[in-house]
Amino acid sequence: MLRRFTLPLVLLFLAYVLWVGSEFMELALGVAFFIFGMICLEDGFKTFAGGSLETLLQNSTNRLWKSLLLGFTSTTLMQSSTLVSLITISFVSSEMIALAGGIGIILGANIGTSTGAWLIAGLGLKVDIASYAMPMLVFGVLLLMQKSKIIKGVGNLVLGVGFLFFGIHFMKEGFTAFQLGFDLSTYSMTGVYGVLLFTLIGTLITFVMQSSHATLLIVIAALAVGQVSYENALALSIGASLGSAISAVIAGFAANLGGKRLAAAQVLFSLVTTLLAMLLINPLMQLVDWMSSYLGIGADDYLLKLALFQTLFRVLGAVVFMPFISQVESFLIKVIRFVPKSIEQPIYIYPEVLETPSTVVAAVRKEVQHLFDNAFGLLASGLSLKRSTLESEESLSTAVKATRRIFPIDVENAYEEKIKSLHSEIIAFISEAQMRESTRAATEELYVLRQASRDIVSAVKGMKHLHNNLSRYGLSANLAVRDRYDQIRLQLARLLRELQVLLAEEPTSTTALALDSLRLSVQKASRTMTDELDEMIRYRRLTANIATSIMNDENYVTDIANNLISAVHALLTKEAQDTAESFNLDDVEIQQLIDKEAGLPL
Repeated sequence: MLRRFTLPLVLLFLAYVLWVGSEFMELALGVAFFIFGMICLEDGFKTFAGGSLETLLQNSTNRLWKSLLLGFTSTTLMQSSTLVSLITISFVSSEMIALAGGIGIILGANIGTSTGAWLIAGLGLKVDIASYAMPMLVFGVLLLMQKSKIIKGVGNLVLGVGFLFFGIHFMKEGFTAFQLGFDLSTYSMTGVYGVLLFTLIGTLITFVMQSSHATLLIVIAALAVGQVSYENALALSIGASLGSAISAVIAGFAANLGGKRLAAAQVLFSLVTTLLAMLLINPLMQLVDWMSSYLGIGADDYLLKLALFQTLFRVLGAVVFMPFISQVESFLIKVIRFVPKSIEQPIYIYPEVLETPSTVVAAVRKEVQHLFDNAFGLLASGLSLKRSTLESEESLSTAVKATRRIFPIDVENAYEEKIKSLHSEIIAFISEAQMRESTRAATEELYVLRQASRDIVSAVKGMKHLHNNLSRYGLSANLAVRDRYDQIRLQLARLLRELQVLLAEEPTSTTALALDSLRLSVQKASRTMTDELDEMIRYRRLTANIATSIMNDENYVTDIANNLISAVHALLTKEAQDTAESFNLDDVEIQQLIDKEAGLPL
């Protein structure tokens, strides 16, 4: 509810301020240029996010120092911790990187944010960067007009830097004009109350603009023209660190379980960092003065001192937080848990995952595995076997023979709640993803995964039909009938167990052979069952009516099995699929093997 009214209120307030105070116009223009420049940078880097950025994130998080370095470097290059956070949330949510690795990236990104303060304080307010911005805008627009996606991405990057420079220039000019009509320095406060007040102000500014970089720009520009005191500027910069965590909270609301945990970790880190900086502001100021004398920073160069303070308190927060990352990870996993609903909800697919093609594919693959897991439980119940039995090493043959009742489950209702609703979400998400720019490889993988989702749905639909006759004949007093249905249940139960084992293991070249073996077993079992039924009809051990029902149910089992095998093959990683296809037998080869074992001419 609050988010719905935030934007209209901010727009009304901004319109009023610009209407009554023309001196704010140039200041607001500078902020607008700066934020638009960051948006251009984000769009530019997203162009190259189809592979290189994801590969870096995925391969550089196996050690904490790598995660920190990656977060710091990415934020320094992009000047947008928001983009780094969004991508990191996407990867944690799709389980491409662990939560601890994601926390390391967030810590590094927080430190990397301070590089923006060095850029603005050391260059932006001391050099006429507007003269550099103009040619950048010209070249950026020219590149943006080209057809090549890569060249357009470079154009966005050039435009982004140009608008950042323009934003810094107009902010500087805006505060100079603003100072003539209104002097904020008269409201300066010292001591504890000053720290608390200006930290709160910095938090609110960052919340409104959703950018700690923009807040730092305002603080540095205000400090440069004497609108705020040095001590109050430090408190404002502390507030910017806390305010940036609000962006993570907003992203976490829309994210899945992993995203919520990472957003919570970022809030905890920001709170710890802010509290340390507020409590230790005086010792940190003394440390800044001492270090400045060794770094050649003048005693009255408060802009660079502010940048140094930014770096020090963010590094301090990271150093204090790092030893507890494992404990924080365990705590968040324990506290923030998935609460199932009557209608199955997606766990891995949500809007933020659409940021990059790789995260889309990874999230959809996980969601289809989630769908398979739901189908596994439903199919087990449809066979009147406990899921725990199929997941254990217990003898399935014994479990089938020991069945004393057929589970009275409502397959239709379970299908609607656990399968159909989730399948619809997957299809809708894939359709939305395909409307965005993507790579050819990602498009092909999404097509395969969509078919896998359909295969799983088809398998469950087959169980809806099969369960009717199982309820009727599964415990028949006619031993011949019961034996046939026991065979059907045992065949499908063994298949479910073996498929789950294959999904849990790391795919290898033998995975393809295992799938072929399962497919071959299904065809052989179907032929054997048909031959047995024909013989029973001839010797009048079964009526033709009942034998036909069993044959139909065997066909359902064959279809269920083939659909499940196809789905598992699609759920393998792309590399494993490529390996599998080199070993896979086609339908003709499988049929030839069956005929050969049956002694039929080839």
